[in-house]
Amino acid sequence: MSWLRRNLVLVLGLVVLVYTFVPIFVVVLMSFNAPRSRNVYSFDGFTLDNWLNPCADPSMCHALVRSVEIGLLATLVATILGTLAAFALVRHRFAGRSSTNLLIFLPMAAPEIVLGSSLLALFVASGFAGQLGFWTILVAHIMFCLSFVVVTVRARLAGMDDNLEQAAQDLYATPAQTFWRVTFPLVFPGILGAALLSFSLSFDDFIITNLNAGTTTTFPMYVWGVAQRGVPMQVNVVGTLMFVVSIAIVLSAELRHRRARTT
Repeated sequence: MSWLRRNLVLVLGLVVLVYTFVPIFVVVLMSFNAPRSRNVYSFDGFTLDNWLNPCADPSMCHALVRSVEIGLLATLVATILGTLAAFALVRHRFAGRSSTNLLIFLPMAAPEIVLGSSLLALFVASGFAGQLGFWTILVAHIMFCLSFVVVTVRARLAGMDDNLEQAAQDLYATPAQTFWRVTFPLVFPGILGAALLSFSLSFDDFIITNLNAGTTTTFPMYVWGVAQRGVPMQVNVVGTLMFVVSIAIVLSAELRHRRARTT
């Protein structure tokens, strides 16, 4: 009991961590499942067919590719615009700066159903009611990813030491050299984190996408549509791959950071 009292925080932390990863373990397990019926939540047998034939349902792969395309484009645009906005909010003084800081949080604070319906009303009022699809989803995803990018990059900028840039300028570095050799490498982890967060939010979104998709189907919409007749096991394969890729990106960034510190 004395050991438990001394390590209570550690034990609780491990319990919470295990509880958090239980759904991921279930997804990985079900990706090797060979179900005998529509009850996809029971493990009936081990198989590699789900991994060897990920596109057994072609519509799932089409929806997956569409989600990846939208996620990458939304991430690219939102990261560029959000990074520029973060630099403007942190490094410059202008009229309406405090109001802009407040407005940045509104898309994050507003419920998705409110943001999605508002965007749908905007598209309809602008004459795009019959053209809902890939591009309206992309615009919607850029809109709600932008706030997360600004907040993430701004936090990185606010915690950065300005003396490093001043030292570079004292050593006769031009503004461009100071930015690319000092500022950008220091801010890059925040930009990368914002980009990864944006892609995750875009790839995972259902409510806003469903309201502005028209006849276009993304991967979350596909999963929701097939849930009533049984989710194919290949969906768990996609989930496992996304988890492995995310872990690989984080680990590679951490290893690169440690290698840079030791050299």
